[in-house]
Amino acid sequence: MPHFERDGTSLYYEDHGTGPAVLLSHGYTSTTRMWEGQVEALRDRYRVITWDMRGHGRSDYPSDPSAYSEAHTVADMAALLDECATDKAIIGGLSLGGYMSLAFYHAHPQRTRALLLFDTGPGYKNDEAREGWNESAEKRASAFEDRGLDALNLSPEVAASRHRNAEGLALAARGMLVQTDSHVIGSLPAIDVPTLIVVGTEDKPFLAATDYMANKISGARKALIQDAGHASNIDQPEAFNSVLEQFLSALS
Repeated sequence: MPHFERDGTSLYYEDHGTGPAVLLSHGYTSTTRMWEGQVEALRDRYRVITWDMRGHGRSDYPSDPSAYSEAHTVADMAALLDECATDKAIIGGLSLGGYMSLAFYHAHPQRTRALLLFDTGPGYKNDEAREGWNESAEKRASAFEDRGLDALNLSPEVAASRHRNAEGLALAARGMLVQTDSHVIGSLPAIDVPTLIVVGTEDKPFLAATDYMANKISGARKALIQDAGHASNIDQPEAFNSVLEQFLSALS
């Protein structure tokens, strides 16, 4: 099983196919397994790189709370591209993975060929709204501390995932899921790479967020996946893959 190490943390990844590189990051409490349908659809024409974030799946679960943060995640993504000897890639993800893809672009625009934002949002400008999100993240962390892995919500993108313990997920909620400011949402108008935004029609919490991103990112393409929830790539894989492949094939 391939791993790479950064900052003393061993991180699991998979590297499939050849062609233009596509780095996909999973959502909170999910793992690389959520992308199996996209790997199968794309690997003949693209190099698809997936990975398990720290505290998730087959990666390490550091016990130090300071080892979990947006900055650590973005640095892990950059180190993974280095590990794969890839200077530039199409960067994308679902939910937390989508937010981290935006954060990656903010930090490394020169390494981002295009953005793929699936069932995700850009954070909050309003302090009160951000605090409400962070309170929800704290509740999720507390649930994992109290109930262990029984606290997992076995939604489609999570059901196939396997985690060694719940402690890493609790620390990830407090360090990676929480948001401290509005720098990511504020950076949207500066994005100048091709951007695909996808959301399921039944993913009600993220419909407004995806509308907002589509309006703020110049030239962004937005696609609705009918009869899909938060895991639109799993709920309706054929429709999702069709939209994704059309976007990728149009990149110069």
